[in-house]
This record gives sequence, structure tokens and C-alpha cells, in this order.
Amino acid sequence: MKYRQSLVRFAFKHGVSRASRKYNRSRSYIYFWLRRYDGSIESLACRSKRPHSHPNQHSQDEIRLLINMRRRNPSLGLVEFWFRLVNRGYKRHIVSLYRIMKRMNLIERPRKKPYIPKPYKQMTYPGERVQIDCKFVPKSCCPNLLAGERYYQFTAIDEFSRLRFLMGFKDNSTYSAAVFLQAAVDFYAKFDIQVNTVQTDNGFEFTNRFSNSKKDKPTLFQITAASFGIQHKTIKPFTPRHNGKVERSHREDQKRFYNSRSFYSFQDYLNQLKVYLRRSNKIPMRPLKYNSPITFLALHSVQLV
Repeated sequence: MKYRQSLVRFAFKHGVSRASRKYNRSRSYIYFWLRRYDGSIESLACRSKRPHSHPNQHSQDEIRLLINMRRRNPSLGLVEFWFRLVNRGYKRHIVSLYRIMKRMNLIERPRKKPYIPKPYKQMTYPGERVQIDCKFVPKSCCPNLLAGERYYQFTAIDEFSRLRFLMGFKDNSTYSAAVFLQAAVDFYAKFDIQVNTVQTDNGFEFTNRFSNSKKDKPTLFQITAASFGIQHKTIKPFTPRHNGKVERSHREDQKRFYNSRSFYSFQDYLNQLKVYLRRSNKIPMRPLKYNSPITFLALHSVQLV
């Protein structure tokens, strides 16, 4: 609008032809806004080109019939409501009926209850809860993979300190998950962290919760967790945000590690993953007040002393 106001004022002062050359606009365009301009900048706003009427619009009798019928049948479905109107002489298509009822706010739109997440319980000490998940290694990183072969990364992250443990496998079976859990317990023990609870999704490598035939049979992962006295907790189905810390760490792994690496054998993948694990636990993190997990654990132990 300010641009058009400048154009119009210039045209008033120097003429339409000169304004057309200066602003690179056609004369008809300038004459249009000259006719519209009344001295206020609001008059130069774009107006809707929607027509005020239509030759096929609903008549007053049809609208009156529609309103009276809706008042008597406020909760009737659209199809049945349209059928009753047709029996009373209504000749419009059901789509036209829906449009005008929507425009007149005669259709009750179901309101969804806003999602209010439960307050998140913050962990108070290392090992209180460890999130575990499995990540598929991208095939683009493994040029020598055989047909049907895949690599998998199992990840454990301590919710309090964000200290992570990574390990590579050739399958994502419950046996691999059990081996990983045992290695993760040994890894955290080096930092004097005792794992009390592990939290996973509902994958078959962790639980038979949604299995048809083995629903009540514990997996090898659960048996291993019970042997260490560790409580196993599963998240709500199809809700990966409940395991958000390990999911976010996988996204960072993709950006920092997998997008720029190639693995020419499984052993090569394991070697590179060990180097990356040492690096990732030394990266500062904002939730830890820009300390790395290793540094944060050291500061926490000093505070306890």
C-alpha cells in the first residue's frame, strides 16, 4: 500500500506517463489506483474479488426451509438431513447443502480435546533410568553388504547424565539385545553407575507384549534384565517421543557419523563405532549446561562429596 501511495502521489505531481516510466507500470494500472485513491492509504488495499451474489445461489425460501429444519433436527446427520429436505422440495445437491450449512455454522464440528502431556519426571541420579533403542545402519554407508544383510546399532543413554553406550550387531534379535544389555551394564559400572531401570519401545527384540503366540513368555532381554535386578519399562505404543532422548541421539548419530562414513566390513564398522562413542561422550550438551556427559558426571560426583 505504501508503494501504491508513492506511485499515486508521483502521478498526481508529474503525470501518468512519467509515473509509468519511473515505476515500470502500465498506464491502466496507474489509472485504476488513481480512481481508487481517496487520500487514505487504506483505500489502496487489495479488495476481495469474490462476487456478492451468484445466479445459482440458494433462494430465501430454501434458506428459510433449511434453517427451520435444522432448528427442529439439530443433531441429524448430513445425509439423512438432506434426504428429508429433498422430500420437502429441496432440489440442491448434498455438496451444495454442506457448503451453505458450513458457511452458516449449522454443522457441529467435533472439537478435539487438546493434548496435555503429563509432567515429565526428571531423573535425580545416574542410572535411575536408561533408555535403550535400536537403529538401522543406512545401507548407503555399507557398500560391500551382501543381499539381505543389515547392520544395527543398539544405543543406551542414561537420562540423568546423557552418558551413552553404543554397540553394533548384524541382527536385532532379542539375543543381540540381551548381549547389549550385559555390555551396557559393564560399561556403566566403569563410571560407578548402577542401572536400576531400562526403558525400551515395544519391539520384539525387547518384549513379546504384542506377540500373538508368545505374549506371556519373557524375552531373553527381559530375562537378562531380571538377572541383574533391573526393572524393564516399555513406552506407550506408537509414541517414540516417550523414548525421546535416545531417539534424538540417533538423529545426531545420523548427522555426525553416518552421513560422512563408509564401512567396508562389519569389523570396520565396529572399530569406527568405538572411536565415535568416545567422541560423542565428550561433546558438550545444552541440557547439561554445556558440559559433556563425562564432565557432568565428574561435577556431580564432586558435589556429592
